Amino acid sequence: MNMQLLVNLTSKAWSLKILAQLHAGVSGRQAPLIAATGASRSSFAASLEHLFQLGLLERNPGHGHPLRPEFRLTDKGKAVAAMASRIEEIVPNEDAFSVLRRSWTVPILAVTGVPSRFSAIKADLGPVTDRALSKSLGVLEDQEWLRRDIDLSQRTPFPIYHAVNAGLKINQAIAAGAR
Repeated sequence: MNMQLLVNLTSKAWSLKILAQLHAGVSGRQAPLIAATGASRSSFAASLEHLFQLGLLERNPGHGHPLRPEFRLTDKGKAVAAMASRIEEIVPNEDAFSVLRRSWTVPILAVTGVPSRFSAIKADLGPVTDRALSKSLGVLEDQEWLRRDIDLSQRTPFPIYHAVNAGLKINQAIAAGAR
């Protein structure tokens, strides 16, 4: 999957959950999707608008009342929704899924399938700040989705990060969508 799309997609908290629910067959109307995701109305509306802007959702023409429209996945959205569904299957627990709603979690897991240095992760992600990346790496370590090791093979030791456990499964689910 295109890293820029993944970064943009996960910048809104409920985007992955909305796509996963649509992929699972939840009706494309606002009320059923809000109930299925557990999002607040304002957060849901922001995420839904974001999915429109990314070209992953469209209004279903000819269906629904103008004040209660029905939405459907675009062709591009179907592929991304399948990936979101695979991720949701790996992390069915709502407490753990709350970690996935954080902006940089999924992109970091996408690039740490192989051991990577902080600078390489930052370069792969693009606009992430050092502080945001450092904080996200710490959260993923606490969740035990990422392992931090110290590489002693060089004169100056340095940390390397590698997705493990559910983090590695998420990495593989993202990679499966790219094939």
